Amino acid sequence: MDLKLKGKTAIVTGGSEGIGKAITLALAMEGCDVAICARRKEPLEATAAEIAKATGRTIHAIPADLTKSPDAKAFIDAAVQKLGGKIDILVNNAGAAAGGTIESLSDEQWEAGLQLKFFGYVRCTRYTLPYMVKQGGGRVVNLIGNDGVKESYWEVCPGAANAAGQNLTIALAGQYGKNNISFCAVNPGPVRTERWTGLVKAMSRDMNIPFDEANTLAPASIPLGRIAEVEEVANLVTYLCSPLAHFVNGTMIEVDGGQDKALMDRARDKR
Repeated sequence: MDLKLKGKTAIVTGGSEGIGKAITLALAMEGCDVAICARRKEPLEATAAEIAKATGRTIHAIPADLTKSPDAKAFIDAAVQKLGGKIDILVNNAGAAAGGTIESLSDEQWEAGLQLKFFGYVRCTRYTLPYMVKQGGGRVVNLIGNDGVKESYWEVCPGAANAAGQNLTIALAGQYGKNNISFCAVNPGPVRTERWTGLVKAMSRDMNIPFDEANTLAPASIPLGRIAEVEEVANLVTYLCSPLAHFVNGTMIEVDGGQDKALMDRARDKR
């Protein structure tokens, strides 16, 4: 299937590793030139060079700290300029919020989680929309997470940030449809990224269970019996970025294998 992405331009935040890197690669393979950001310059530039070599597309590495509004604006403006003055696609992906229970999370952890996982999306979207309005349309795909719709008490901060992002996505879809700009949210469940081991360690700590046991809880809560690979998320996002999916607007799609988080609760509560 031709996704009609050849020659399109895209911005992917948090593009140096994990899901963001996989999305950048998938978009480039379909013919997009992409601008990516992350806070650390060296891994960001290494990823850009790797994907450019593999695909023959232009990948712009622009370091930015999206917890700072001036950084976010400078990144978007620089990205649009480097991409030839237009932006067809924005994929908000950067950011994570600390797992933990209400008792274990500090105010600083709450603030850090919301700053990047929610306000970073707000900032990049705010600074991208004028370009899309001026050019007559565009596509915004927000990588959020299933914690916002499948709550769990050991991930209350990610859940709160995700729910806010999901609400924002649907609200903006209603506002900007008249400008031919469509929005959708993709909500991954557990995904095998560089962060996965750290997440399991936090779950082990907060549930007071051994690491090996904590590592079995997520796969056991998914009917398919495993967590997702980054390519499985990236493939869906790439299709949603395509003009073929432009009418998919104001909605959310879970990529979690049908996860039932209550199964993880029951595993914990039996102890």
